[in-house]
Amino acid sequence: MRELALNVLDITENSLRAGAKLVRIALNIRFAEDRFSIDIEDDGCGMDEEMLARVTDPFTTTRTTRKVGMGLPLFRYSAESAGGSFSIQSQKGKGTRVHAEYCIGHIDRIPLGDFGGVVLQLITMNPAVDFCVEVRSEEGEGLLDTRQFREILGDVPFTEPEVRAFLREYIQENLVSIYGGRL
Repeated sequence: MRELALNVLDITENSLRAGAKLVRIALNIRFAEDRFSIDIEDDGCGMDEEMLARVTDPFTTTRTTRKVGMGLPLFRYSAESAGGSFSIQSQKGKGTRVHAEYCIGHIDRIPLGDFGGVVLQLITMNPAVDFCVEVRSEEGEGLLDTRQFREILGDVPFTEPEVRAFLREYIQENLVSIYGGRL
């Protein structure tokens, strides 16, 4: 993958296939420590211990359309090759949490990319799922919780042009103020 935002999209799509109704995505940026982390947590069906032990093997997948699954192995590789770490926890019937930590200044770190665009796509393309996206750094923090937006909007869908435009602007403005495109 050319940007970490696409890893976030891929891992979140796993959550959606697992039946998640709430997906939490968190970016925690610590410029002073030269570190940042990405966490994706869902309330989907989770995995048993056997699958959890094999899930970062590229030749393990639950898909029937192909025999390899590269999302988690690539996410793990991107973190570990950039001076970071990777972990995954899951419990059958409870959900899954994926954590990737990166060294910001590492020469092999893949750029974050269009994180805001990925968040917007996830929200607008999955109307039956709620997303809670939290981004924080020393410079600020922001929270976008679709449950709060749904309360305000009522029956108006996120795909309405005015709502989608507002969300795009809201996401981008907050990301710029929190990390200023430095990832």
